[in-house]
Amino acid sequence: MTRLLLASLVLLLTASACKRAEPAARARPPVPVQVASAVRESVPVTVTAIGTVQPLRTVAIKPRVDGLIATIHFREGDEVKAGDLLVTLDRLPFENELASARAEHAEAQADYERYQRLDEQKVVSKQQLIQLATKAETTRAAAAAAELRLGYTEIRAPIAGRTGQRLVHEGALVRASDAQPLVVINQLAPAAVVFSVPENVLADVRAALAAGPVKVTTTGSGKPLTGTLDFIDNAVDATTGTIVLKAIFPNTDRTLWPGQFVTTVTQVGTDKDVVLVPAPAVQTGQRGPQVFVVTSENTVELRPVKTGRTSGDRTVLLTGVEAGETVVTDGQLRLVPNAPVVVRTLEEAVAPRKPGEGKKKKQEKS
Repeated sequence: MTRLLLASLVLLLTASACKRAEPAARARPPVPVQVASAVRESVPVTVTAIGTVQPLRTVAIKPRVDGLIATIHFREGDEVKAGDLLVTLDRLPFENELASARAEHAEAQADYERYQRLDEQKVVSKQQLIQLATKAETTRAAAAAAELRLGYTEIRAPIAGRTGQRLVHEGALVRASDAQPLVVINQLAPAAVVFSVPENVLADVRAALAAGPVKVTTTGSGKPLTGTLDFIDNAVDATTGTIVLKAIFPNTDRTLWPGQFVTTVTQVGTDKDVVLVPAPAVQTGQRGPQVFVVTSENTVELRPVKTGRTSGDRTVLLTGVEAGETVVTDGQLRLVPNAPVVVRTLEEAVAPRKPGEGKKKKQEKS
């Protein structure tokens, strides 16, 4: 009788355990995930930094003679070419000075020529002839200097560029010794971008520059632009551990503007034939970086990986995953090793559920 009771109790417990196990097995539905394929590609090795746009050349326009401003020939913000007339000073004082200097020279030259004829007749001393020759040459130089000062009344652009604000106006008296310029011209095309990189990448930058032109990409006002590295500073800043670089951009459409902050990406090499996965696929576990890989049975394997650098939104994997394998990029929080998964697109993941859709699915299951 006791044995019969024990056997019945074992059967009841076994049946109860089976009943509990059956819903438990059904309680692990496939986990919805988003996936991507690991690919093998060559990717550029880049260094990213924040830079400042600078004009390639800046010229502060100042007068070379004292005078009154007669006419200003430019407007603020004009694009000017080298040699364009910017400002004209009052010419009358300089024209009078030139006329007087030329008259003095003409008189001195005439005296010298007359005394030359007398010298041939031996009626004047050599000392007098030398004095007159010196005077003729001195007055000639004075006339040339007066002509040069007259030319300085026309102030022209020494470079092509864009004018800034007018700092003086017609009728103002300006002097060659004034600290304030008449206007500042900035050359905008080409334009320079100056940026600093850590000293630990200096060797890579120098090696890349020795091999040929180094491409630098930047974004100004949302538009990507490509230039070339032009300059490496001759010393590392000991306080920051960085070194200054300069890149030149054509900037024909004036996308870059002086003083603007931009992000620069300098290509210093290429990693060839490396495995790449989307950066969100790499998770940090107790043992380091790890990736969930989808198997052919629609389950997942948890693999430790060794990562390289991140290029844009993709990460280089040195070990752990082969090209062509499928990795999970979203939904890892609900995953465990060997868990079943179902692949959902991003649109499916974020699409709102229609009213009554959940009830309808429950009715279909029942």
